[in-house]
Order: sequence, then structure tokens, then C-alpha cells
Amino acid sequence: MKALGGLREDLLDNPNAYRPLPRMDVERGLTRFLPARIRVHAGLIPHALVVGLAAIVFGIGFVTGDTGYRGLTGLFYAGFPAATVLLTLVRPVSAFWVSLGSTPFIAYMGASGMWPWEPNSLGAHLVVLTVVALRTRPRTAGWMWLITAGYAFVTSFLLGIGRTNDAPQLLFFSALILLVVSVRQIRREAAREVTAQQSVTAVERSKRTLLEERTTIARELHDVVAHHMSVVAIQAEAAPYRVENPPPELEQAFVTIRENAVAALTELRRVLGVVRAEDYEAPDAPQPTLADLDGLVGNVREAGLDVTLTVTGAVRELPQGVELSAYRIVQEALSNVLRHAPGAGAAVEVSHVLGGLGLRIVNGPARGLVKPSPGAGHGITGMRERVAMLNGEMTAEPTDEGGYAVTAYIPVPREEVVE
Repeated sequence: MKALGGLREDLLDNPNAYRPLPRMDVERGLTRFLPARIRVHAGLIPHALVVGLAAIVFGIGFVTGDTGYRGLTGLFYAGFPAATVLLTLVRPVSAFWVSLGSTPFIAYMGASGMWPWEPNSLGAHLVVLTVVALRTRPRTAGWMWLITAGYAFVTSFLLGIGRTNDAPQLLFFSALILLVVSVRQIRREAAREVTAQQSVTAVERSKRTLLEERTTIARELHDVVAHHMSVVAIQAEAAPYRVENPPPELEQAFVTIRENAVAALTELRRVLGVVRAEDYEAPDAPQPTLADLDGLVGNVREAGLDVTLTVTGAVRELPQGVELSAYRIVQEALSNVLRHAPGAGAAVEVSHVLGGLGLRIVNGPARGLVKPSPGAGHGITGMRERVAMLNGEMTAEPTDEGGYAVTAYIPVPREEVVE
């Protein structure tokens, strides 16, 4: 039933549809080298070819027709198959049915003794099959050949007794022609699909690049803003304990500051998944490197965290991506200590080893009166993404002493080390 549905769609539904032959694209192929004045008219080359083939069909009919035919009868015998060829210019499906339906009438009028096609109608039907196949899809070519073969079988065995049968010749040559045309159509369609797929792939690649850039921006926002907001919250909560007998107004002010900072952190974690602004432009400020760790550690110490920094190995300048990621990992780890283990001590170890860079940030258990702040886990995820992006390894796990340790190794091939 599905196959019959294809036949109905290709040849039976609205067969008289008006579909004029479009002009040829003159900007491709050899025609693009023609002078502009000639190239304008070169688009009508397919039309001229069809008209020329119709003239040849007419000439075959005029030469092979019965010499006794004169006037309108002879004109019909020679001209009707030629007119069928011309019909492919505007109504291709109708031309196929007209060519097939007129075949027995032309054969009865002919004097060649051939059946079921006279020489002129045979040539006309080959041209019609070719032009219609070029103007439709490959499936239509198959249906036309099967219908033609069915017609030839019926007329040859039922109506062609005693006549010379030329159906095998027509079916053979039409099969070759339609096969070549179908292969050409399939290749053209495949080329169009490949071009369309390449366009889609380019768009998808652009979208993916944009999403990756947004993810990077979101990670940078989380690392920078969350760190500083954590410092604000910790300092606001610890400030009243550094002043003897602070006035109630001051205590309330610091409470309000901490509440607002914590609320901002919560909202920040909620919306950091997507950066919506399509016209976002990255800042021109230089990105931090491992050389800026001293400033980071000093900033964290001012927030009340007892932290030490140890650098071992032969210090050398590393690729910008490695240095930025290492800085962000240390920054996020110390921010986590401020949020989740207030009052604890922390140690940062940076090891320049052969073939890479090692990082270890370890802290003890929380101490003091300041309560830990809840987290959403974005910090650890961001650190893992950074390390994975650089083909490194990372672990983040509690220590036996009740603290937490983040260990990362980022490989740096020798050729990537900045001399």
C-alpha cells in the first residue's frame, strides 16, 4: 500500500499540474565563463534542447510516415509525438500519460510495421521519459518504466500478433537512460543534503562554541563573585567578635550585611547555570596567574583564615590556561574553607614537577563560633571541569583529621612550557 501511495503521489495526483521548466543556473558550470550579454540568455539552453529534440521527432515522423498521408492526417502523425515532447516544458506528468496513450493510435496510422511504437513515437517516448525523470525524483522514473513495461507486455501479446515487436528495444534503452538519470538525481540530492548538513553543522558548532563560552563565563563568575561574597559574609559575622562590647546597632548592621551576602550567594548559585546575555563581551583586564597567589592568600588571611602557601620545584611560566585554572582551583578551594570550615587553618601547596603542575589545598575541621554556610556543590564541579579540560586528574575528599583536601595534577608537555 505504501508503494501504491508513492505511485499515486508521483503520477496520479494532479497529473495536469502546470510546472514550467525553470531556467538553468548560469552561475555554475561552463556557462559562468560566457560574456554577460550571452550568459543572460544561456538559462534557456534546456528549453532549446527540448525544442530541438521535438524537431528531430517531427523529422523522423515526416520521413518514416506513409507517403499516402497528406494534409491533417500526416501532420497529426508527425506532429503529435513532437507536441508531446514540447508538453514536457510545462506539464511533465501529463506529457508521460499523453505519450503512452497516443502510442497505439500512431502505430495504427504508421506503415513501418513496428509495434507497439512507431519510430517517431518511440523516440518521443524516450525523450519524454528522460525529461520527466530529470524534472522529478528517482522514484518517479521507476514508476514510469514499470508502467511502460506493463503497457508493452499487454499490447505485444494481445494486440501485436503478426507485427514486429520493438518493445524490448525501447525497454532496454529506456532502462539505461533512466538509470543514468536516476543516479545523477541521487548524487545531486546527496550533494544538496551534504551542503545542508554542513550548514547545520556550522550553525550547531557556532551554538556549541557559544554555550561553551557561556559556561566558561559562568564558571569565572562563580569563582570570582562567590569568593569575594564569601569573604564579605565571613568578615561581617566575625566583626562583632573583634570589638569589645559593640553597640547593638553595629551588631545589627553586621547581621544585615551577612544576611544580604548569604542571600546573594544563594541567588548566584541558582542562576549561574546559564548566562543569558548574547552580547556579552569578555573584560579586557588580564587574567590572574600563579604569580597572583600571594595576593589571594593575603586577601583570605584578612578574612580570618590562617593559610600558608608553599611553592616547590623549579618555578617556570606555564601556558595561560594552566595558570588561570590553577589559580581558580586554589581560589575556589579557599572559598570553600571560608564557607564550610570557618576558623580552620589551611595549607596551599604548589608543586612544579617534571611534566606538569601539582596542587594540594588541605584544611582542618571548623572551629570557633561562626557557623558554616551551606553550599550547592558548584565549586567542586567547576574545579573538576577545569582539570578535565586540561586532561588532568583531581580528587576532593575528607581527611582523617576531619578536614578536607583537594588534590589536582595538570599535565604540561615540555613543548607547551613558556620559555
